[in-house]
Amino acid sequence: MAEAADIQGTGPSPARRWLRRAASLIAGTPLLAGVLQGPVAPSATAAEEPSGSKTVSVSLDTLTPSAPLESDTLTVSGTVTNQSRQAVTDATVDLRVGPRMTSRSQIEQVSDRSGFRPGDDPAPLGGTYAVKIPRLAAGLSHEFTLSVPVDKLGLKDGGVYQLGVSLSGRTPAQPGGRVLGIERTFLPYQPEATEKRTQLTYLWPLISSARVSAETGSDDQQTPVFENDDLAAELAPGGRLEQMVALGRDLPVTWVIDPDLLATVDAMTGSYRVKRGTDTVPGTNQAVAERWLDSLEKAVADRKVVALPFADPDIASLAHRGKDVPGSLGHLRLATELARTTVETTLHVTPSTDFSWPVDGAVDPSIMGVATSAGAHKVIARSDSFRDDLPYTPTAARAVGGGTTAVVSDASLSTAFDGDLLRTGTSTRAVQEFLAQSLAVTLEQPDEQRSVVVAPQRVPTAAQAQSMATALRGLAAQRWTQPSDLIAAAAAKPDPDAETRVPGAARYPQRLRDQELPVSAFRDMKETRDELDDFKVILTQADRVVTPFGNAISREMSTSWRGQAPAASLYRIEVRDYLRDLTEEVQLIDKSDLMLSGRSATIPVTVQNKLLQGVDHLVLRLTSGNKTRLQVNGGGAVAELPVKINGGHSQSVKFTASANANGPVPMTAQLFTEDGTPYGKPMTFTVKVSEITSTVMLVIAGGVLLLVLAGVRMYTQRKRAAARNAEAEAAEDGDPEQPSDPTPDTGPESGDPSGTGEKVDR
Repeated sequence: MAEAADIQGTGPSPARRWLRRAASLIAGTPLLAGVLQGPVAPSATAAEEPSGSKTVSVSLDTLTPSAPLESDTLTVSGTVTNQSRQAVTDATVDLRVGPRMTSRSQIEQVSDRSGFRPGDDPAPLGGTYAVKIPRLAAGLSHEFTLSVPVDKLGLKDGGVYQLGVSLSGRTPAQPGGRVLGIERTFLPYQPEATEKRTQLTYLWPLISSARVSAETGSDDQQTPVFENDDLAAELAPGGRLEQMVALGRDLPVTWVIDPDLLATVDAMTGSYRVKRGTDTVPGTNQAVAERWLDSLEKAVADRKVVALPFADPDIASLAHRGKDVPGSLGHLRLATELARTTVETTLHVTPSTDFSWPVDGAVDPSIMGVATSAGAHKVIARSDSFRDDLPYTPTAARAVGGGTTAVVSDASLSTAFDGDLLRTGTSTRAVQEFLAQSLAVTLEQPDEQRSVVVAPQRVPTAAQAQSMATALRGLAAQRWTQPSDLIAAAAAKPDPDAETRVPGAARYPQRLRDQELPVSAFRDMKETRDELDDFKVILTQADRVVTPFGNAISREMSTSWRGQAPAASLYRIEVRDYLRDLTEEVQLIDKSDLMLSGRSATIPVTVQNKLLQGVDHLVLRLTSGNKTRLQVNGGGAVAELPVKINGGHSQSVKFTASANANGPVPMTAQLFTEDGTPYGKPMTFTVKVSEITSTVMLVIAGGVLLLVLAGVRMYTQRKRAAARNAEAEAAEDGDPEQPSDPTPDTGPESGDPSGTGEKVDR
């Protein structure tokens, strides 16, 4: 069973790892070391320390051709670096070839070695196929190139051969000369096509992180608002996503796309805004987005495209933490439905939406159940999750029951390009090991054609993408593989001996479980969904709100949040808070207390709508806190009136009120949706009832009568004064000597500023 695990490319089994550790410990004991030298190789530490084979580091930067023919010339170039504090003299860089490896586990064992091992590493070719370096000073490097005709390498049969480049030399501490550094790689040699070539499916993922918020600009165009503008760097020439499209265009791959990425880039092609502090600024990368979308559309034309559910939801988190939160699975189904329309609209191709891809292909029964509940009947798993006890690599597809197919990708091939591949030496080693493993798969059963799937890391770096492309070009000759696609791989005839039992929950990796979204995240999503459902029923253009918030909730569930718990939490909070801000744009305007004098009156309540669209299907309910004193709309304690307001307007809703007794009455105004769900906060105010009696009316009437009489008297006095003044003026004009009228002076100097003849009492 341990050997079978190695062959599958899933890594050594626990039993084999224990055996290796035990052997290493025993071999390090002088008494037993000689006994174990034969069957068990010495540990790396025991073999390397005496030889000093880490004195010089050796980097293999290029190896061409990566899979040579007998007529080719193999060229290896690289760099040797003296890592010691002493100069190396009389150095020779040699090529070492062999032996031929017979299993995938042997390839992994050689890959794990780090120092020279006499007996395990073959003798150097020597002669003219070596490079002499007279002196290599401490800390310095020296480049080298070795060229050897392939027919001089001693390759007899097709297969995978160990290829090493070593540096031998002398140091003051080791004057006798020995191997001071070695680097190994692999040489796949298959001069003629195998009878049955392996059908190889390589997934090419276009996936990124969530970028778009639920917020839209404060205009009627629904301008999208981005959390940041970092995506532009990935789309620009040399960026990660630009490289993925440029490289994938000419490769035999199956495109696996997150539709949210397409929707995001499509939004960038128009007017968009980017958050900056508490404000937003205009986005400026429309041209970059347009070029990328155009190049992608051309790259996927007439190619197989698989669309993941919108925003690439974290299936495992949903299965382990969220499936019991109401509504979570339903939203996953909506994300699957949205995937097809998004890809068709943006790229004008019809994708397959029948696949689910849990993180790292790790599955258990609950993950399989959630994946299929969203309509995906094919789940991309990995062979370190589905472990086969077979001496060969079986076909990827296998029926696991319930009409579900597990497409089990090969773990070793899928993880071949993980890690930092910026250094050319690291990239070259990864490419050669990938090619070696693929040839070893075919040679396990050369008379049986099998279908193998490679599902690389979800978000490859530009360097990783370049390395993957180099490896696939190395298979272009199709001497032991032939390209296939994921749809065909899922439909391939399963191997009857392959494992079909879904791994139990206990085998799910703890490191992946620790990265999952917490239960609280799914509760937050449910709260946002519930508030959105309450809000949309009052909107006249509900899709303008439902669509961006529905997409935002999908993004909250994205796999891209793994390892970013604080950022994920902040995104959920911002989405929920923005929704609440919008709901508060429809509200009751606070009003002061009212004085009601008389038995009946009108009570106005103002509803304000600051949204850019109208609201409808609302009811305003006014409740009297004391129906004995004050009743509304015809004699009850409660009255309701419909509310319909255009965007950016307010409406005054008027209720009739009738008073029966004096005193204050508390009133409550509350908006409701038509189904009786409260909307917004209630508003309270007080109506003070003051009933008017007959005595009060008499007093008021008397006061009015006195005012009228006083007015009449003042009018009469003014009229008489005007007549006297006219007579006096006439007398002065006719007889200047005639004495004036004895009537007292009524001018300003008389002390009567009013001129009425009435002296003002100061």
